[in-house]
Amino acid sequence: MRDALAPLRDVVAAHGLTAKKSLGQNFLFDLNLTSRIARAAGPLDAATVVEIGPGPGGLTRALLAEGAAHVVVVERDRRCLAALAEIAAHYPGRLEIVAADALDVDPGKLVGARRPARICANLPYNVATALLTTWLEAEPWPPVFDRFVLMFQKEVAERITATPAKRAAYGRLAVLANWRCATRILFEVPAAAFTPPPKVTSCVVELVPRPAPLPCRANLLCEVTQAAFGQRRKMLRQSLKALGVDPAALLAASGIDPSKRAEEIEVEGFVALARALEAARAGLTLPS
Repeated sequence: MRDALAPLRDVVAAHGLTAKKSLGQNFLFDLNLTSRIARAAGPLDAATVVEIGPGPGGLTRALLAEGAAHVVVVERDRRCLAALAEIAAHYPGRLEIVAADALDVDPGKLVGARRPARICANLPYNVATALLTTWLEAEPWPPVFDRFVLMFQKEVAERITATPAKRAAYGRLAVLANWRCATRILFEVPAAAFTPPPKVTSCVVELVPRPAPLPCRANLLCEVTQAAFGQRRKMLRQSLKALGVDPAALLAASGIDPSKRAEEIEVEGFVALARALEAARAGLTLPS
């Protein structure tokens, strides 16, 4: 769908905007592509959408044109606020602009009681992983959002969706993401679609929060995966020594072969290790 606003290239020129590498910015001018991303976050008729790093508002316009009931954008680059204000004027009452650094914002608080809610964004690449990790570690779970539709560099997208079958990409991020969400890559976006074009292909990734992930404490799961993947070439009986608990006992309680390496363990195995670690630190006797 199209709106009656000026072409985005003209808006950028009128406001003297250029993408800043220091902010991880790459602008999307392709209306077909921004519409495709917006549709991937649909249906939007009654939805509140949080968008991080909208820049001059290409995806913002697509979300509104595709029918999003309410869009909240978080933008730290004050150069872009005037362009976003023009969009807000075109869609009265439907666009809320938050001038802030997304790393300092709890997106759940931005939507209030409005449901359904989701996050859809071409994330600034320099903070994309940090933002996603923060959202995945949030408590309580499930979050207020029923879906995350996010753009990442292809390498990061593959790390988010990886399984032990793809050992090179499988790591802490994949365990955390797939513990709490069902993940999949929706489609690739060529570098030529951006201004300026990055040196890599990008991907749009969907993460759907699981209403009841396997029970364990998020901080302990992060601790276990950090130890395991921090020395990923070593067997778990060695790498897990960093936890300060007898690795043999943890592995036995979790039903995991001590000669395995981190990249061979499914999410369920890491959850079992996190639960065993919690029990061990509580002074409980672990089953052998």
